[in-house]
Amino acid sequence: MNKLLASGCVLVGVFAGASAASAAGCGRVTIASMNWQSAEVISNLDKFILNEGYGCQAEITVGDTVPTITSMAEKGQPDIAPEAWIDLLPDLVAKGTQEGRIVKVGSPLPDGGNQGWWIPKYVSDAHPDIKTIPDLLKHPELFPGEEDPSKGAILNGPQGWGGTVVTTQLFKAFGGEKAKFTLIDTGSAAGLDGAIAKAYERKKSFATYYWAPTALLGKYPMVKLDAGEKNDPAEWKRCNTVADCPDPKPNAWPIDTIVTLVAKPFSEKAGPEVMTYLEKRSWSNQTIGKLMAWMTDNQASGEDGAKHFLKENKDIWTKWVSKDAAKKIEAAL
Repeated sequence: MNKLLASGCVLVGVFAGASAASAAGCGRVTIASMNWQSAEVISNLDKFILNEGYGCQAEITVGDTVPTITSMAEKGQPDIAPEAWIDLLPDLVAKGTQEGRIVKVGSPLPDGGNQGWWIPKYVSDAHPDIKTIPDLLKHPELFPGEEDPSKGAILNGPQGWGGTVVTTQLFKAFGGEKAKFTLIDTGSAAGLDGAIAKAYERKKSFATYYWAPTALLGKYPMVKLDAGEKNDPAEWKRCNTVADCPDPKPNAWPIDTIVTLVAKPFSEKAGPEVMTYLEKRSWSNQTIGKLMAWMTDNQASGEDGAKHFLKENKDIWTKWVSKDAAKKIEAAL
């Protein structure tokens, strides 16, 4: 999920006790799948686990962040949004929660959405003193640009991305030009990914804007640079995110909050075991990044990715479900 960002964007049942068998009649469930890779795989994961482990009739409905959360907050449908980036719609989520239409149930990605400036892990290992953006800017000689090696270079996203605007403003705020660095316009999402992959494969020293969790960072281990500053929300809104603001101040990128949202009727009818699963079901950015890298390399669908994860990571997902559900899921793989 990206771009500061992409708009991105159950169970009806009778629960007769605390055993998994009681979920057998949980009925039809609608699960929202957003149009990015991590959301696609987690929605398919929920579908498989709820169907095979808890006897549900789960179906996936495709949508983006804004319409999905709006529909849940106003109409109580779909039943589950497994990966909701709620910082995009804070007022709507707060209103829906206060009015009792939706509830937050844990976080599928407790690391959060993590944007910023990154360097390859092999560069970080070789230069452990480079931990922050100011540290980076002290060493233009370590990050030479291809067109002008006399200056350090930082890869930026294409025009139109919020992350590109912020990177440009932070470059000004931290004095990048004075430090003899330049920003490189990579032209497109494919251009940015291609520049990173090419440099990484050649083990070159480079710095770039990017975000996690993503397949690219799952394939190419990178280290995010600390800003050396705490996030100032007011300053972030006033200037760091505004392209024509003339006086940006150094600031830290906020971590995007990602939660699982469920419709209130679902939370009341699903029963404790299903709700416990949704509460526990989470993975690190590193775990999902590696899974997305596998999906990309194998041109795998969200369903393929979910099954691959279940087969290869029993030590992780069996902690989310009851023992009885785990046996049924394993048998179905």
